[in-house]
Amino acid sequence: MGFQNVDYERILKQSPNGVVFTDSRFQIRYCNDAAERLSGVAKDTAVNRCFFDIFPQMKPFRDTLDEDRINRIIIDERNICVRNFENLEEDGTGQGNRVFILHDYYEDISLASELQKTEQVMAELQEIIEGSFDGILVTDGEANVLLVNQSYVRNTAIKKEELLGHNMKELINPIWMKNSVALLAIEQRQPVSLHHTTQHGKNIMVTGTPVFDKDNHIKKVVINSRDISEIYELREELLKAKEMERIYFEQNSESEDDQNQGRGKDMVVVDGKMKEIFALAKKISNFNTTVLITGESGVGKEVIANYIHNGNALKKDMPFVAVNCGAIPENLLESELFGYVEGAFTGAVKGGKAGLFEAADGGTLFLDEIGEMSLNLQVKLLRALETRTVTRVGASVAIPVDIRVIAATNQDLEQKVQAGSFRGDLFYRLNVVNMKIPPLRERVADIAPLALKFIHKFNRQYGQNKKVTYEVMKALENYSWPGSIRQLKNVIENMVIISNNEYLQLNDLPWYASSSQCNESRTQELPSLQESLDQFEYRILKDAKEKYSSSRKIAEVLKVDQSTIVRKLKKYQL
Repeated sequence: MGFQNVDYERILKQSPNGVVFTDSRFQIRYCNDAAERLSGVAKDTAVNRCFFDIFPQMKPFRDTLDEDRINRIIIDERNICVRNFENLEEDGTGQGNRVFILHDYYEDISLASELQKTEQVMAELQEIIEGSFDGILVTDGEANVLLVNQSYVRNTAIKKEELLGHNMKELINPIWMKNSVALLAIEQRQPVSLHHTTQHGKNIMVTGTPVFDKDNHIKKVVINSRDISEIYELREELLKAKEMERIYFEQNSESEDDQNQGRGKDMVVVDGKMKEIFALAKKISNFNTTVLITGESGVGKEVIANYIHNGNALKKDMPFVAVNCGAIPENLLESELFGYVEGAFTGAVKGGKAGLFEAADGGTLFLDEIGEMSLNLQVKLLRALETRTVTRVGASVAIPVDIRVIAATNQDLEQKVQAGSFRGDLFYRLNVVNMKIPPLRERVADIAPLALKFIHKFNRQYGQNKKVTYEVMKALENYSWPGSIRQLKNVIENMVIISNNEYLQLNDLPWYASSSQCNESRTQELPSLQESLDQFEYRILKDAKEKYSSSRKIAEVLKVDQSTIVRKLKKYQL
């Protein structure tokens, strides 16, 4: 019957079920150890005996040999289940040889119960794994994914079907997953943690822990992932707070010496470009040379001029006289600058009057908006600069003056020279040292310390204790500031006065407040046409005044009479 094959013999011996082979006459030809144990009859005794003599309970009845039937018999108070089937040849024919399979009924129940318990434990373990807030993924020793929970899917935004049965090497890419913690744990044979940014920008911390077998081979890697985006947000908030603390500290620790040297009031030197300008101003302060300061309106040209004046040991205690050439009518500017003698013109003061050149004798004369000066007056200014003397209106005697002249403008004087509206010889006489002050939008590093300086100033001035949040500071840094430092100063003053918050908020910024008011006004009654025109006119004049310091220039740009501009500026209290 071919039952001497070693492989078959080993299999049958190891089977937990009893196996009995009989011939067509039911003579036992073979039985394994399990059959001996279950029947209580030694193999040597059973072989060559009739199966039904050993198992009399199985004496063939009508359905005993039914292959679909499970026969239950009792041997030594043990419930034995017996099934049988005919042993067929490869071609499907049979010679009546039969195989009987015996197993303990209660052992099966116990095994089924243990299996059920195991399945229940596995189900509960799966529930625990799925209930974990942290992501869990398990690979084998070669990084093939065996198990993954939904939290891991949520944290990494990788679908289960893209993980299960796949190797972690397949997920590596140069954009959002440059390495796998599973592969690193296998390579280094120790727990490995990585900060990882997912393809959707989420921050997670991933830890891979290798699990070793008794031979110290890695059989599994357990990977834990945790969403740390909230921690990162808290970290960002902490960094913001520290940054604000640093800015406050640096601002409050500014030395008195710097303030005394002209860096105090509105001047802040933090930006790299401004440091270069500040260094140049410090260098030239001890030289009695003419300086031309250029830059947009509101960038702090007069503050630089003040610094140059105060930096000169011989002149700092002498007068610093500033005059805005665009703010004084042309017919009065000459007498203001050079003075006049008694009777020089109708309304002249008895005894005459000294001009600003004489008032600045020994010190500095700052001529702001020099580009607004008429060509006729430019000739006399050039003469004064060349000879270091001034002649009063109506007089013939020149008066010597010892002054440094610093001029400033927000216009392109070279372009005006080419256009013929500014004298070339005067430009070159003024432009001995040229200092171009960048607008505030190009000096972002200066915005925070300037804002804090102004907040401190207006807190003292108005008896307030306002502070600024990081979000507001960032909004200030992101704003374009068409009116430069002057506009920033006005905005801070507005917020300190109007805001009801101890910490200034985004909605305290004028442009945020204006936007909110506009949105609210849409739901309210429409203003009259005249009110709308007045509001529009106010905004135009306000912007023009921030950009151009003289009413004459505003009138020129807006193409109206200067008297109209003066009247409307007075109407809107600008």
